[in-house]
Amino acid sequence: MKAKKLLCAFLSAMVMVTSALPISAGAINFTPYTSDGEGGTTPIDIHSEAVYMVNTDTGDVLVDINSEEARVPASLTKIMTAVVLLEKYKDDPEALKTTMVHGDNTAFDELYGTGASTADIRPFEDVSYYDLLVALMLPSSCEAANIIALNVSDSIPHFCDLMNEEAEKIGMENSHFSNAHGLFANKNYSTCKDMALLTQYALDNFPVFSEIVSKPTYNLPPTEDHPDGTLIINTNEMLDETSDYYYSPVKGVKTGTLDEAGRCLVSIGSLDGKNYMIVTMGAPLDKEGAKEDEDPVLYNLIDHKALYQWGFYHLVPTDFINVSSEITDVKVEFAEEGDSVNLKPAEGFKRDWPDNIELSDIKQEITLKENVVAPVHEGDKLGKLALTYKGEKLAEVDLVATSNMTRSEKEEKARVAKSFFSSKEFKLCVGGIAFLFVGYTSWFIYKLQHKYVKKQKEE
Repeated sequence: MKAKKLLCAFLSAMVMVTSALPISAGAINFTPYTSDGEGGTTPIDIHSEAVYMVNTDTGDVLVDINSEEARVPASLTKIMTAVVLLEKYKDDPEALKTTMVHGDNTAFDELYGTGASTADIRPFEDVSYYDLLVALMLPSSCEAANIIALNVSDSIPHFCDLMNEEAEKIGMENSHFSNAHGLFANKNYSTCKDMALLTQYALDNFPVFSEIVSKPTYNLPPTEDHPDGTLIINTNEMLDETSDYYYSPVKGVKTGTLDEAGRCLVSIGSLDGKNYMIVTMGAPLDKEGAKEDEDPVLYNLIDHKALYQWGFYHLVPTDFINVSSEITDVKVEFAEEGDSVNLKPAEGFKRDWPDNIELSDIKQEITLKENVVAPVHEGDKLGKLALTYKGEKLAEVDLVATSNMTRSEKEEKARVAKSFFSSKEFKLCVGGIAFLFVGYTSWFIYKLQHKYVKKQKEE
Protein backbone atom coordinates (compact mmCIF):
# COMPACT_ATOMS: atom_id res chain seq x y z
CA MET A 1 0.00 0.00 0.00
CA LYS A 2 2.85 2.37 0.87
CA ALA A 3 4.52 1.70 -2.48
CA LYS A 4 1.22 2.38 -4.25
CA LYS A 5 0.89 5.74 -2.47
CA LEU A 6 4.43 6.68 -3.44
CA LEU A 7 3.72 5.78 -7.07
CA CYS A 8 0.57 7.89 -7.06
CA ALA A 9 2.45 10.83 -5.58
CA PHE A 10 5.15 10.51 -8.24
CA LEU A 11 2.62 10.39 -11.07
CA SER A 12 0.79 13.42 -9.63
CA ALA A 13 4.05 15.35 -9.52
CA MET A 14 4.79 14.43 -13.12
CA VAL A 15 1.33 15.68 -14.18
CA MET A 16 1.99 18.99 -12.40
CA VAL A 17 5.35 19.38 -14.13
CA THR A 18 3.87 18.54 -17.52
CA SER A 19 1.04 21.05 -17.14
CA ALA A 20 3.47 23.72 -15.99
CA LEU A 21 5.67 23.17 -19.05
CA PRO A 22 3.31 22.83 -22.06
CA ILE A 23 6.08 23.35 -24.60
CA SER A 24 9.05 21.11 -25.13
CA ALA A 25 11.58 23.07 -27.17
CA GLY A 26 14.64 21.54 -28.77
CA ALA A 27 18.04 23.17 -29.28
CA ILE A 28 18.80 23.87 -32.94
CA ASN A 29 22.44 24.73 -33.60
CA PHE A 30 22.71 27.16 -36.51
CA THR A 31 25.69 28.11 -38.67
CA PRO A 32 26.15 31.91 -38.39
CA TYR A 33 26.62 33.77 -41.64
CA THR A 34 26.92 37.19 -43.23
CA SER A 35 25.57 38.60 -46.49
CA ASP A 36 27.90 38.16 -49.44
CA GLY A 37 26.65 41.31 -51.19
CA GLU A 38 25.14 39.36 -54.07
CA GLY A 39 21.96 38.12 -52.43
CA GLY A 40 23.62 35.08 -50.90
CA THR A 41 25.30 34.30 -47.59
CA THR A 42 28.77 33.34 -46.42
CA PRO A 43 29.51 31.44 -43.18
CA ILE A 44 31.27 33.50 -40.53
CA ASP A 45 34.89 32.54 -39.87
CA ILE A 46 34.82 31.85 -36.09
CA HIS A 47 38.25 31.81 -34.45
CA SER A 48 37.22 30.63 -30.96
CA GLU A 49 37.36 26.91 -30.24
CA ALA A 50 34.24 26.94 -28.05
CA VAL A 51 31.15 29.12 -28.52
CA TYR A 52 27.78 29.45 -26.78
CA MET A 53 25.23 32.02 -27.98
CA VAL A 54 21.81 32.30 -26.40
CA ASN A 55 18.76 34.54 -26.63
CA THR A 56 18.48 35.76 -23.03
CA ASP A 57 14.76 36.52 -23.35
CA THR A 58 13.68 33.08 -24.53
CA GLY A 59 16.60 30.85 -23.55
CA ASP A 60 16.92 29.63 -27.16
CA VAL A 61 20.43 28.36 -27.88
CA LEU A 62 21.51 29.68 -31.28
CA VAL A 63 25.13 28.57 -31.57
CA ASP A 64 26.73 25.70 -29.67
CA ILE A 65 30.31 24.74 -30.48
CA ASN A 66 31.98 22.60 -27.81
CA SER A 67 29.97 24.48 -25.17
CA GLU A 68 30.21 21.69 -22.59
CA GLU A 69 33.92 21.03 -23.10
CA ALA A 70 35.88 21.81 -19.91
CA ARG A 71 38.46 24.47 -20.63
CA VAL A 72 40.72 26.89 -18.75
CA PRO A 73 38.54 30.00 -18.18
CA ALA A 74 41.38 32.43 -17.35
CA SER A 75 39.97 35.64 -15.85
CA LEU A 76 36.37 34.59 -16.51
CA THR A 77 36.97 32.98 -13.11
CA LYS A 78 36.57 36.44 -11.60
CA ILE A 79 32.84 36.41 -12.41
CA MET A 80 32.45 33.69 -9.77
CA THR A 81 34.66 35.64 -7.34
CA ALA A 82 32.31 38.59 -7.77
CA VAL A 83 29.21 36.43 -7.26
CA VAL A 84 30.51 34.97 -3.98
CA LEU A 85 31.06 38.50 -2.63
CA LEU A 86 27.72 39.76 -3.96
CA GLU A 87 25.88 36.84 -2.31
CA LYS A 88 27.25 38.04 1.03
CA TYR A 89 25.88 41.56 0.53
CA LYS A 90 22.74 40.87 -1.52
CA ASP A 91 20.49 42.10 1.32
CA ASP A 92 22.48 45.33 1.68
CA PRO A 93 24.18 46.25 -1.61
CA GLU A 94 24.91 49.78 -0.39
CA ALA A 95 27.22 48.27 2.23
CA LEU A 96 29.57 47.37 -0.60
CA LYS A 97 30.43 51.06 -0.94
CA THR A 98 30.96 51.69 2.77
CA THR A 99 32.78 48.52 3.83
CA MET A 100 36.52 49.18 3.62
CA VAL A 101 39.01 46.30 3.53
CA HIS A 102 42.63 45.71 2.61
CA GLY A 103 44.97 42.88 1.80
CA ASP A 104 48.21 41.97 3.51
CA ASN A 105 51.19 40.48 1.71
CA THR A 106 49.39 37.14 1.43
CA ALA A 107 47.19 38.66 -1.27
CA PHE A 108 50.18 39.82 -3.30
CA ASP A 109 53.05 37.36 -2.85
CA GLU A 110 51.88 34.78 -5.41
CA LEU A 111 51.37 37.48 -8.04
CA TYR A 112 54.83 39.04 -8.14
CA GLY A 113 56.74 38.29 -11.35
CA THR A 114 53.77 36.62 -13.08
CA GLY A 115 52.68 39.54 -15.24
CA ALA A 116 49.27 39.43 -13.54
CA SER A 117 46.79 42.13 -14.53
CA THR A 118 46.48 44.77 -11.83
CA ALA A 119 44.69 47.93 -10.70
CA ASP A 120 47.82 48.98 -8.74
CA ILE A 121 46.20 48.38 -5.37
CA ARG A 122 48.92 48.24 -2.71
CA PRO A 123 49.31 46.02 0.38
CA PHE A 124 47.29 47.40 3.33
CA GLU A 125 45.63 50.07 1.14
CA ASP A 126 42.01 50.46 2.26
CA VAL A 127 39.53 50.00 -0.59
CA SER A 128 35.76 49.54 -0.53
CA TYR A 129 34.25 46.26 -1.67
CA TYR A 130 32.50 48.15 -4.48
CA ASP A 131 35.80 49.53 -5.77
CA LEU A 132 37.36 46.08 -5.50
CA LEU A 133 34.55 44.70 -7.66
CA VAL A 134 35.17 47.39 -10.27
CA ALA A 135 38.91 46.68 -10.19
CA LEU A 136 38.14 42.96 -10.48
CA MET A 137 35.84 43.25 -13.48
CA LEU A 138 37.29 46.15 -15.53
CA PRO A 139 41.10 45.87 -15.58
CA SER A 140 40.81 42.28 -14.30
CA SER A 141 42.82 43.01 -11.15
CA CYS A 142 44.27 39.81 -9.69
CA GLU A 143 45.17 41.50 -6.38
CA ALA A 144 41.51 42.58 -6.05
CA ALA A 145 40.47 38.93 -6.42
CA ASN A 146 42.81 37.82 -3.62
CA ILE A 147 41.85 40.73 -1.35
CA ILE A 148 38.17 39.79 -1.75
CA ALA A 149 38.93 36.13 -1.11
CA LEU A 150 40.94 36.78 2.07
CA ASN A 151 38.33 39.13 3.53
CA VAL A 152 35.27 37.03 2.70
CA SER A 153 36.99 33.87 3.96
CA ASP A 154 39.95 33.08 6.19
CA SER A 155 42.06 31.71 3.33
CA ILE A 156 42.08 31.44 -0.45
CA PRO A 157 41.48 27.64 -0.39
CA HIS A 158 38.43 28.17 1.83
CA PHE A 159 37.21 30.90 -0.51
CA CYS A 160 37.56 28.44 -3.40
CA ASP A 161 35.33 26.06 -1.45
CA LEU A 162 32.70 28.83 -1.42
CA MET A 163 33.17 29.28 -5.17
CA ASN A 164 32.60 25.59 -5.82
CA GLU A 165 29.59 25.46 -3.50
CA GLU A 166 28.10 28.38 -5.41
CA ALA A 167 28.79 26.64 -8.72
CA GLU A 168 26.94 23.56 -7.52
CA LYS A 169 24.01 25.67 -6.32
CA ILE A 170 23.72 27.47 -9.65
CA GLY A 171 23.92 24.18 -11.58
CA MET A 172 27.36 24.50 -13.17
CA GLU A 173 27.95 20.82 -13.86
CA ASN A 174 31.39 20.95 -15.49
CA SER A 175 33.25 23.58 -13.49
CA HIS A 176 35.80 23.66 -10.67
CA PHE A 177 37.66 26.61 -9.20
CA SER A 178 41.05 26.43 -7.51
CA ASN A 179 41.84 30.15 -7.28
CA ALA A 180 40.02 33.47 -7.20
CA HIS A 181 41.64 35.17 -10.20
CA GLY A 182 42.08 32.52 -12.92
CA LEU A 183 45.75 33.31 -13.37
CA PHE A 184 46.80 29.69 -12.78
CA ALA A 185 45.23 26.86 -14.73
CA ASN A 186 45.78 23.92 -12.40
CA LYS A 187 42.37 22.35 -11.56
CA ASN A 188 40.66 25.58 -12.56
CA TYR A 189 38.22 24.85 -15.37
CA SER A 190 34.76 25.62 -16.69
CA THR A 191 32.71 25.54 -19.90
CA CYS A 192 31.06 28.13 -22.12
CA LYS A 193 27.64 26.83 -21.09
CA ASP A 194 28.46 26.98 -17.37
CA MET A 195 29.86 30.49 -17.72
CA ALA A 196 26.67 31.60 -19.46
CA LEU A 197 24.66 30.11 -16.60
CA LEU A 198 26.84 31.89 -14.02
CA THR A 199 26.70 35.24 -15.79
CA GLN A 200 22.92 35.10 -16.22
CA TYR A 201 22.60 34.31 -12.52
CA ALA A 202 24.70 37.37 -11.66
CA LEU A 203 22.74 39.62 -14.01
CA ASP A 204 19.38 38.39 -12.71
CA ASN A 205 20.20 38.65 -9.01
CA PHE A 206 22.61 41.56 -8.55
CA PRO A 207 21.82 44.90 -10.24
CA VAL A 208 25.21 46.21 -9.08
CA PHE A 209 26.88 43.54 -11.23
CA SER A 210 25.16 44.83 -14.39
CA GLU A 211 26.08 48.37 -13.39
CA ILE A 212 29.76 47.58 -12.95
CA VAL A 213 30.43 45.36 -15.98
CA SER A 214 29.01 47.94 -18.39
CA LYS A 215 31.49 50.65 -17.36
CA PRO A 216 34.21 51.42 -19.95
CA THR A 217 36.30 53.29 -17.33
CA TYR A 218 36.19 54.14 -13.64
CA ASN A 219 38.09 56.41 -11.26
CA LEU A 220 39.10 54.72 -8.03
CA PRO A 221 38.85 57.40 -5.30
CA PRO A 222 42.00 58.91 -3.71
CA THR A 223 43.79 57.03 -0.95
CA GLU A 224 47.01 57.58 0.95
CA ASP A 225 48.82 55.42 -1.60
CA HIS A 226 47.08 57.11 -4.55
CA PRO A 227 46.29 60.72 -3.54
CA ASP A 228 45.04 61.53 -7.06
CA GLY A 229 42.98 58.36 -7.36
CA THR A 230 43.43 55.77 -10.09
CA LEU A 231 41.86 55.67 -13.53
CA ILE A 232 41.08 52.08 -14.49
CA ILE A 233 40.03 50.95 -17.98
CA ASN A 234 37.89 47.98 -19.03
CA THR A 235 39.86 45.32 -20.89
CA ASN A 236 36.80 44.77 -23.10
CA GLU A 237 37.52 47.18 -25.93
CA MET A 238 34.02 46.65 -27.34
CA LEU A 239 33.00 49.24 -24.71
CA ASP A 240 35.70 51.76 -25.68
CA GLU A 241 34.42 54.34 -28.16
CA THR A 242 38.00 55.12 -29.23
CA SER A 243 38.81 51.50 -30.09
CA ASP A 244 38.56 49.83 -33.49
CA TYR A 245 36.72 47.01 -31.67
CA TYR A 246 34.00 49.30 -30.26
CA TYR A 247 30.46 47.95 -30.72
CA SER A 248 27.73 50.03 -29.09
CA PRO A 249 25.13 47.24 -28.49
CA VAL A 250 27.56 45.43 -26.13
CA LYS A 251 27.17 46.16 -22.38
CA GLY A 252 29.81 43.94 -20.73
CA VAL A 253 30.83 41.49 -19.28
CA LYS A 254 34.35 40.03 -18.84
CA THR A 255 37.48 39.17 -20.81
CA GLY A 256 39.99 36.46 -19.99
CA THR A 257 43.41 35.77 -21.47
CA LEU A 258 45.95 33.12 -20.59
CA ASP A 259 48.41 31.05 -22.62
CA GLU A 260 46.57 27.85 -21.66
CA ALA A 261 43.15 29.41 -22.33
CA GLY A 262 43.62 31.62 -25.35
CA ARG A 263 41.39 34.68 -25.51
CA CYS A 264 38.03 34.28 -23.77
CA LEU A 265 35.04 36.59 -23.47
CA VAL A 266 31.59 36.75 -21.93
CA SER A 267 29.44 39.55 -23.36
CA ILE A 268 25.84 40.69 -23.50
CA GLY A 269 24.35 42.75 -26.32
CA SER A 270 21.01 44.43 -27.03
CA LEU A 271 19.62 46.05 -30.17
CA ASP A 272 16.05 46.76 -31.30
CA GLY A 273 14.53 44.53 -28.63
CA LYS A 274 16.86 41.61 -29.30
CA ASN A 275 18.99 40.48 -26.33
CA TYR A 276 21.80 37.96 -26.59
CA MET A 277 24.64 36.57 -24.50
CA ILE A 278 27.77 35.11 -26.06
CA VAL A 279 30.49 33.12 -24.32
CA THR A 280 33.64 32.14 -26.22
CA MET A 281 36.84 30.39 -25.17
CA GLY A 282 40.05 29.47 -26.94
CA ALA A 283 40.46 32.25 -29.51
CA PRO A 284 44.07 32.68 -30.73
CA LEU A 285 46.28 34.99 -28.70
CA ASP A 286 47.47 36.65 -31.90
CA LYS A 287 47.64 36.12 -35.62
CA GLU A 288 50.18 33.64 -36.89
CA GLY A 289 53.52 35.21 -37.74
CA ALA A 290 52.77 38.51 -35.99
CA LYS A 291 55.75 40.73 -35.21
CA GLU A 292 56.56 41.67 -31.63
CA ASP A 293 55.86 45.37 -32.16
CA GLU A 294 52.46 44.74 -33.77
CA ASP A 295 49.30 45.31 -31.77
CA PRO A 296 47.68 41.99 -30.86
CA VAL A 297 44.59 40.91 -32.78
CA LEU A 298 41.69 40.47 -30.36
CA TYR A 299 40.01 37.53 -32.04
CA ASN A 300 37.58 37.05 -29.19
CA LEU A 301 36.14 40.53 -29.79
CA ILE A 302 36.07 39.94 -33.55
CA ASP A 303 34.06 36.74 -33.03
CA HIS A 304 31.54 38.42 -30.73
CA LYS A 305 30.90 41.35 -33.06
CA ALA A 306 30.37 39.02 -36.02
CA LEU A 307 27.96 36.83 -34.04
CA TYR A 308 26.00 39.84 -32.78
CA GLN A 309 25.66 41.24 -36.28
CA TRP A 310 24.34 37.88 -37.45
CA GLY A 311 21.85 37.81 -34.58
CA PHE A 312 20.70 41.41 -34.91
CA TYR A 313 20.38 41.51 -38.71
CA HIS A 314 19.74 37.94 -39.85
CA LEU A 315 17.68 36.30 -37.07
CA VAL A 316 13.96 37.01 -37.34
CA PRO A 317 11.50 36.51 -34.43
CA THR A 318 9.05 34.05 -35.97
CA ASP A 319 5.68 32.69 -34.81
CA PHE A 320 5.71 28.97 -35.52
CA ILE A 321 2.61 28.03 -33.51
CA ASN A 322 -0.25 30.48 -33.00
CA VAL A 323 -2.26 29.72 -29.88
CA SER A 324 -5.51 30.77 -31.55
CA SER A 325 -5.06 28.64 -34.68
CA GLU A 326 -7.30 25.60 -35.23
CA ILE A 327 -5.05 22.67 -36.07
CA THR A 328 -7.23 19.62 -36.64
CA ASP A 329 -10.27 17.62 -35.45
CA VAL A 330 -10.37 14.45 -33.44
CA LYS A 331 -13.22 11.95 -33.57
CA VAL A 332 -15.38 11.72 -30.42
CA GLU A 333 -17.73 8.81 -29.82
CA PHE A 334 -21.19 9.00 -28.20
CA ALA A 335 -21.39 12.81 -28.22
CA GLU A 336 -24.68 14.72 -28.26
CA GLU A 337 -23.54 17.58 -30.53
CA GLY A 338 -21.56 15.82 -33.26
CA ASP A 339 -18.86 13.28 -33.91
CA SER A 340 -15.66 15.37 -33.57
CA VAL A 341 -14.09 18.26 -31.66
CA ASN A 342 -11.65 20.87 -32.94
CA LEU A 343 -8.17 21.08 -31.42
CA LYS A 344 -5.86 24.08 -30.96
CA PRO A 345 -2.38 24.48 -29.43
CA ALA A 346 -2.27 24.79 -25.65
CA GLU A 347 0.46 27.40 -26.08
CA GLY A 348 2.04 29.40 -28.86
CA PHE A 349 5.66 28.98 -29.90
CA LYS A 350 7.96 31.75 -31.12
CA ARG A 351 11.71 31.88 -31.60
CA ASP A 352 14.48 33.51 -33.64
CA TRP A 353 14.91 31.99 -37.08
CA PRO A 354 17.66 32.60 -39.65
CA ASP A 355 16.45 34.52 -42.70
CA ASN A 356 18.28 32.13 -45.06
CA ILE A 357 16.26 29.05 -43.99
CA GLU A 358 12.84 28.59 -45.59
CA LEU A 359 9.97 27.98 -43.17
CA SER A 360 8.78 25.27 -45.56
CA ASP A 361 11.77 23.21 -44.39
CA ILE A 362 10.05 22.78 -41.02
CA LYS A 363 7.92 19.65 -40.81
CA GLN A 364 4.70 19.38 -38.80
CA GLU A 365 3.75 16.11 -37.12
CA ILE A 366 0.37 15.60 -35.41
CA THR A 367 -0.49 12.69 -33.13
CA LEU A 368 -4.04 12.29 -31.81
CA LYS A 369 -5.43 10.40 -28.86
CA GLU A 370 -7.33 7.27 -29.90
CA ASN A 371 -10.79 6.16 -28.77
CA VAL A 372 -11.93 9.55 -27.43
CA VAL A 373 -15.32 9.16 -25.74
CA ALA A 374 -17.67 11.95 -24.62
CA PRO A 375 -17.88 13.87 -22.39
CA VAL A 376 -15.05 16.14 -23.55
CA HIS A 377 -14.25 19.39 -21.76
CA GLU A 378 -12.70 22.48 -23.25
CA GLY A 379 -8.95 22.34 -22.63
CA ASP A 380 -8.72 18.54 -22.49
CA LYS A 381 -5.40 17.33 -23.96
CA LEU A 382 -6.27 15.15 -26.93
CA GLY A 383 -3.13 15.27 -29.04
CA LYS A 384 0.32 16.74 -29.71
CA LEU A 385 1.85 18.91 -32.38
CA ALA A 386 5.59 18.54 -33.06
CA LEU A 387 7.79 20.69 -35.28
CA THR A 388 11.01 19.22 -36.67
CA TYR A 389 13.85 20.64 -38.73
CA LYS A 390 16.19 18.22 -40.51
CA GLY A 391 15.13 15.45 -38.17
CA GLU A 392 15.71 17.51 -34.99
CA LYS A 393 12.76 18.41 -32.81
CA LEU A 394 12.18 22.15 -32.78
CA ALA A 395 9.19 22.15 -30.44
CA GLU A 396 6.34 20.01 -29.15
CA VAL A 397 3.07 21.37 -27.77
CA ASP A 398 -0.15 19.81 -26.49
CA LEU A 399 -3.32 20.05 -28.60
CA VAL A 400 -6.44 20.76 -26.55
CA ALA A 401 -10.18 20.71 -27.18
CA THR A 402 -11.70 24.07 -28.13
CA SER A 403 -15.20 23.23 -26.82
CA ASN A 404 -17.24 20.95 -24.57
CA MET A 405 -19.03 17.84 -25.84
CA THR A 406 -21.64 16.15 -23.64
CA ARG A 407 -22.46 12.47 -23.73
CA SER A 408 -25.61 11.38 -25.60
CA GLU A 409 -27.89 9.22 -23.39
CA LYS A 410 -29.37 7.51 -26.46
CA GLU A 411 -25.94 6.77 -27.88
CA GLU A 412 -24.76 5.68 -24.45
CA LYS A 413 -27.60 3.16 -24.07
CA ALA A 414 -26.96 1.86 -27.56
CA ARG A 415 -23.26 1.62 -26.76
CA VAL A 416 -23.98 -0.25 -23.54
CA ALA A 417 -26.28 -2.66 -25.31
CA LYS A 418 -23.86 -3.15 -28.17
CA SER A 419 -20.95 -3.61 -25.85
CA PHE A 420 -22.90 -6.08 -23.75
CA PHE A 421 -23.82 -8.29 -26.72
CA SER A 422 -20.24 -8.25 -27.95
CA SER A 423 -18.75 -8.71 -24.51
CA LYS A 424 -16.88 -11.79 -23.32
CA GLU A 425 -19.36 -12.21 -20.49
CA PHE A 426 -22.33 -12.33 -22.86
CA LYS A 427 -20.59 -14.85 -25.08
CA LEU A 428 -19.80 -17.03 -22.07
CA CYS A 429 -23.41 -16.78 -20.91
CA VAL A 430 -24.77 -17.81 -24.34
CA GLY A 431 -22.24 -20.61 -24.50
CA GLY A 432 -23.29 -21.82 -21.06
CA ILE A 433 -26.98 -21.79 -21.96
CA ALA A 434 -26.26 -23.68 -25.18
CA PHE A 435 -24.21 -26.22 -23.26
CA LEU A 436 -27.01 -26.72 -20.74
CA PHE A 437 -29.60 -27.01 -23.52
CA VAL A 438 -27.56 -29.62 -25.37
CA GLY A 439 -26.88 -31.48 -22.16
CA TYR A 440 -30.50 -31.46 -21.08
CA THR A 441 -31.71 -32.51 -24.53
CA SER A 442 -29.22 -35.38 -24.62
CA TRP A 443 -30.31 -36.51 -21.16
CA PHE A 444 -33.99 -36.25 -22.10
CA ILE A 445 -33.50 -38.32 -25.28
CA TYR A 446 -31.50 -40.86 -23.30
CA LYS A 447 -34.31 -41.18 -20.75
CA LEU A 448 -36.91 -41.66 -23.48
CA GLN A 449 -34.82 -44.32 -25.16
CA HIS A 450 -34.21 -46.04 -21.86
CA LYS A 451 -37.93 -46.01 -21.07
CA TYR A 452 -38.78 -47.34 -24.55
CA VAL A 453 -36.26 -50.21 -24.28
CA LYS A 454 -37.60 -51.15 -20.83
CA LYS A 455 -41.14 -51.19 -22.14
CA GLN A 456 -40.14 -53.43 -25.05
CA LYS A 457 -38.58 -55.94 -22.71
CA GLU A 458 -41.71 -56.11 -20.56
CA GLU A 459 -43.82 -56.94 -23.60
